[in-house]
Formats: sequence, C-alpha cells, structure tokens
Amino acid sequence: MKKIGKKNIGLLIIIILFGIYSVPKIIDRLSNENVIDTNRLHQKEELSFLKIDGKDRKVPDFVLTNQDSLFISNDDLLGKVYVLEFFFSRCPDICIEMNKNMKKLDDTFGDLDDFGIVSITIDPSHDTPIILKKYSENLEVKSKDWHFLTGERDYIYDLANNGFNIYANENPNFAGGFEHQGYFALIDKQGYIRSRNDDYGNPLLYYLGINDENIDLQGIDMLEYDIKKLIDE
Repeated sequence: MKKIGKKNIGLLIIIILFGIYSVPKIIDRLSNENVIDTNRLHQKEELSFLKIDGKDRKVPDFVLTNQDSLFISNDDLLGKVYVLEFFFSRCPDICIEMNKNMKKLDDTFGDLDDFGIVSITIDPSHDTPIILKKYSENLEVKSKDWHFLTGERDYIYDLANNGFNIYANENPNFAGGFEHQGYFALIDKQGYIRSRNDDYGNPLLYYLGINDENIDLQGIDMLEYDIKKLIDE
C-alpha cells in the first residue's frame, strides 16, 4: 500500500477543514434563497400598469351578451377588480384547469361587491347564453358578477388578438378545434390592466391560468394576492 506523504496529509486536512466550514454555509445559503423566492409572493411592490406609447393601458372597450342574455360592457365593471379570460365550453384540456382556478378565485372573492370575473367564449356559434348558463351552473358559480360572455365571432377574435394581445383562433389540429393562450388578465377598479414585474423590471403582462411548477409566481397564488391588493386600494 502506498504511503501518504506529509504534503498530501496537509492537503487532506485543508480539504476536510474547508468542507466543515463551507458546507453548512452553502446549505444555509440555499435555504435562505428558497425562503426569499417564497417570500416574493408577499412583497409589497406596486403592481405595474401596462403601457402603450408611454400611456397606462386601459382594458379595450367591449360589449357582449352574458349567460342571462344581458348586455355587459367594460363600463359595467368599473368600480370592480376583475379577472378576464378567453375560453370555450367544449374545451377538453386547458379550459378545464383554467376555470377550476377561476372557481378558486370565485370561492375566495365571490361574495364581494367589488370583484368580478369575465369569461369570453371563442366558440360563440356553439356557446349561446343558454349553453353558458348551464356551464356556469355546473361550475356552481357564487359571484353574481361572473359573466360568461358571447357575441359575434369576428368581434371576439379582434378583442382577443388585438385588444388584449391574447392569442385565440380556430385550429382543427388542436383539441376541440380551437387554439388559445391560457392567460388571465387582471383589471383594476378604474379599468386599467395591471401586473407584476419580472426580475428585470418589465411587466409580466398576464397571469398564467394553468398550474406550472416552473413559473408559479405568475400563477393563481400570485394572482389571488394581487387581487387583494387592488381591492384594498
């Protein structure tokens, strides 16, 4: 067996001592970083305004028909904090999860007069007020201000793609025959679109309506926290 020289013994002692000192520090640092990431949910940073040409962006104007066959416009929602999505009732995948998450918000805030939800169908030829009424009943909606809206196809697609910049279109290659992004828009009581900033100070634009472990800061927990902020403003 080869003997370990004095030089190597000294090096080994240094390595051991470095490990005894450094490993707890590394573990402590990793633990603290995890705590910081978790605490980002509760930071008291101001919510951003989306801007176009340097101006705070308001929600685009719209007038559509809800599940009770009543006309609902963005003006009807002034004075309320509300969350808006695009979906369709026959959607077999992401809409199911999106509206489960919307239902969580409805369960939390649905009794408040200054909170609402707007769900706009991208399949208006099928999603009539009668269909949407049944859909809302199946969800056991609590809030009187959760509006499931329908209208003219071209009007809705222009509102989604150009008004909100949330992609929606017919696509036979996708489940249910439609393709759309699973985003939630957060609108304040004055009708402004609001959001968090990313690590570089840029607005995140919208909140992710489906659960994703990799980007949970854009998800439902963050949205719920930010709704509370806006309601209390």
